[in-house]
Amino acid sequence: EKVKINAVDLSTIPEDEIKKAMEFKQGDMPHPLLEESSFATLFPKYRETYLREIWPLVTRTLDSHGLACQLDLVEGSMTVRTTRKTWDPYVILKARDLIKLLARSVPFPQAVKILDDDTVCDIIKIGNLVANKERFVKRRQRLLGPQGNTLKAIELLTECYIMIQGTTVSAMGPYKGVNSVRRIVEDCMKNVHPIYHIKEMMIRKELAKDPKLANESWDRFLPRFKKRNVKQKKPKVTKKRKRELFPPAQTPSKVDLQLASGEYFLKPDEKRARDAEKKRLASMENRAKKDVERQKVFVAPKEDTPKKTQQKSSGESKDDDKKKIDALMNKFKAQALSKKEPAKRPADSVADYLVTAPSSSKPAKKSKK
Repeated sequence: EKVKINAVDLSTIPEDEIKKAMEFKQGDMPHPLLEESSFATLFPKYRETYLREIWPLVTRTLDSHGLACQLDLVEGSMTVRTTRKTWDPYVILKARDLIKLLARSVPFPQAVKILDDDTVCDIIKIGNLVANKERFVKRRQRLLGPQGNTLKAIELLTECYIMIQGTTVSAMGPYKGVNSVRRIVEDCMKNVHPIYHIKEMMIRKELAKDPKLANESWDRFLPRFKKRNVKQKKPKVTKKRKRELFPPAQTPSKVDLQLASGEYFLKPDEKRARDAEKKRLASMENRAKKDVERQKVFVAPKEDTPKKTQQKSSGESKDDDKKKIDALMNKFKAQALSKKEPAKRPADSVADYLVTAPSSSKPAKKSKK
């Protein structure tokens, strides 16, 4: 006979009971794994001393899950692998995340929590998101905020542990929180400040407390931020000076200038006379300039000529031009005729045709007897 199983609404079952039912315990897998799985990761040189100190704790923790681990200080690598005693097939992936977190400067007490079923991790690479190094450092500092306040706010809202180290950001916590951390970090590298996401998450947290809004859209409550294109200051381009092979010539001193002009060899009286002459010439120039400025007051300003009120029509102006041209032509013709014809003198009397000797102005001298 077939047994009918009624559908059960999971929302009516408490979360603690669901976790207990889905928990994987030792003995649930009766047979060992057929193949050995292993993962390895490299770690930086500065983590060597810390890893050497805490490695016994790592070995003891993984041994309880039936895993084996190895620390190679020559190659600088950590390795985890399954054994015949491994009773959880998924724990090897958790152990892989554990050694990755240890390599990224996460302390061991915090990194061990990744072995829990409810905890996941994400290592976000931010080194390639920003090309300029100075800009990358500034945007990475935004994640921390003043005295680490921004990072603390993100940790409280997402319920995650966040470690910023070099060009990576390590996040540990619930699945939803880790996803939101990745979104915040990537947007921060794209020049979106984390404070906008913090405001949005705070509003969502308050709205989640109201059961009436569980099946409604929250878009009307969430803030909408407009993108603003802020003009950036153009960097000042400094021209590099050309390096000359030889140093520049030395500037002449006061004595050198006096030697060149001959003033060095003058006597004190001659120097005084020369200085007095210079002062006299300068005073004369100043006086002349002042006289010119005084005379400017008495110069009459230019008067504006009155404009013609009525302009002649085009026909009248053409007739006047023709008359002027005809008058000039007649004048030139009359002058030409007068030059060709000899001048005629009227004969008034006969005396005009006679040549008379010039009369002497001096009286005749008397002869002496």
